[in-house]
Amino acid sequence: MDKNLLFERVKTAIHSSTKTPKYMAVSTVRLASVFDVSPAEIEQGLNELVQEGKLQRGTAEQRPSVTVYMLPA
Repeated sequence: MDKNLLFERVKTAIHSSTKTPKYMAVSTVRLASVFDVSPAEIEQGLNELVQEGKLQRGTAEQRPSVTVYMLPA
């Protein structure tokens, strides 16, 4: 799994978001389908991007409570 490609895809989706502040709820299954990898690989890539400080992880305030990703300020 190419982390840089994953990051670019997620970053573009966050920038395209109409929500304020900008964030994105990620479907690991959908991204895995796009990249033709397993959802576990997508989850691992997202975790590594969070650890590197390229993404921030949070929880949506609106129901349903889902994990969302944001770009650092």
